[in-house]
Amino acid sequence: MRIALLGSDGQLGRDLQSSLTEHDLLPLTRRDFDVADHSRARDVLTGIKPEIIVNTAAYHRVDDCEREADLAFRINAISVLNLSRIANDLDAALVHISTDYVFDGRRRTPYTEESMPSPLSVYGHSKLAGECFVRTVARRHVVIRTSGLYGSAGSRGKGGNFVTLMLSKAAKGESIRVVDDQVLTPTSTRDLARQMAVLLRAGCYGLFHITNEGSCSWHQFAAAIFEIAGVKADLSPTTSELYKTPAKRPAYSVLENARLKELGLNRMLHWREALTEYLRG
Repeated sequence: MRIALLGSDGQLGRDLQSSLTEHDLLPLTRRDFDVADHSRARDVLTGIKPEIIVNTAAYHRVDDCEREADLAFRINAISVLNLSRIANDLDAALVHISTDYVFDGRRRTPYTEESMPSPLSVYGHSKLAGECFVRTVARRHVVIRTSGLYGSAGSRGKGGNFVTLMLSKAAKGESIRVVDDQVLTPTSTRDLARQMAVLLRAGCYGLFHITNEGSCSWHQFAAAIFEIAGVKADLSPTTSELYKTPAKRPAYSVLENARLKELGLNRMLHWREALTEYLRG
């Protein structure tokens, strides 16, 4: 299949380039393709004529979204509406990446695709709006909610990812405090990319939760990073109340890969296995 990959130089985009080698893949970086430039987006995609458009581009600096709500909605929602319309005009399927932050975290059991979203932040609201545009406008679509991404390319919009940040702080001998009251499933972009390749091969559409298996707090994740990497660190837990951020995060945002499991397609590793693979190359 001919696939246009938007955001190909990001964490997930880099790993998708390795996982989708069986396809005619056209990687588009931010320099090649600005999703917010709707006219150029249409011109570029019309020239390529893809069968599938994979959109990994997003404005995901969660705290900055609180101050720049217009920008967040322009990139995470309105631009996604434009991509949905372009996909329809090209008779292409649209694959769009969303987030666990569409949930409010008030429950203590994993959220499935049937769970009702209720975002707490501008980022969460903008991503949910993008989801709704894809699901109501794009005739053929895959919406993927995932969580706590980290990959070998780092997160270009955030200056690294959580794993590299923790290791960097430990290397500098810094005192590290990490919240222990936010529970999620950190997810390897390498594993997510492999799972997306399986999903595309199967030709399935709709809403999917795709994360690594199991769950942990951010503090437990940090402790596992140091343990597996064999690094000594001055790590201690803190709380969301003490470590205040402009955007409110869900206290619990664990996702269940329910649809993948129903279809017999779930290939996701446990989060510790995926982290070990990442750290040991």
